[in-house]
Amino acid sequence: MTAFIDQHKNDWRVEPICKQLPIAPSTYYASRVRQPSARAIADAELKPKVRKIYDDNYQVYGADKIWRQLRRESEAVGRDRVARLMREMGIAGAVRGKKHRTTVSDPAGQRPADLVKRNFTAPAPNRTWVSDLTYVSTWSGFCYVAFVTDVFSRFIVGWRVATTLRTDLALDALEMAVWSRQGKKLDGLVHHSDRGVQLGFKGSSQHCLVGMRLSDC
Repeated sequence: MTAFIDQHKNDWRVEPICKQLPIAPSTYYASRVRQPSARAIADAELKPKVRKIYDDNYQVYGADKIWRQLRRESEAVGRDRVARLMREMGIAGAVRGKKHRTTVSDPAGQRPADLVKRNFTAPAPNRTWVSDLTYVSTWSGFCYVAFVTDVFSRFIVGWRVATTLRTDLALDALEMAVWSRQGKKLDGLVHHSDRGVQLGFKGSSQHCLVGMRLSDC
């Protein structure tokens, strides 16, 4: 705010600007004569060093690599501080690898009604289950994980892992959840998923959903 006032005070004067901002004129004037803190001085000295390492390495280094290089240069600085300074300077490291999509929307597909209405609570177990997909990076590549969670207990009742994002991956996780609840009454259970085609349970694949109600968001 003080920078904004400095920029426009010759046009509108300090007091009228302060009336429109959550700052008192006395606070603004005090900030003009206040000495910078030791932290601000140290940050101002460190930013050029961070910038130099960033530019010297083709602007691809992130906070971790810049922090390690500063340590090698005997600069006593924390990694979180380097990340904060980079955010303030508006610089960031390059992100390698393509983005992995776990959910692909199918606008033409039939969608069940949203029975949950964003209310992800349940009064008892086996009343509401939610499904999701994610991916995990391993030494051998990416693995995709589908899991089903009981909203009441937050317990994962079913899951499956695969190296490809096949459509029936989510169904396999749901079948495992039903199997793990053998002997439990599932009548009236709401199974909620998003709108991705991987989580769309259609046609003959719904043999394990007897007594359940499908929900979509």
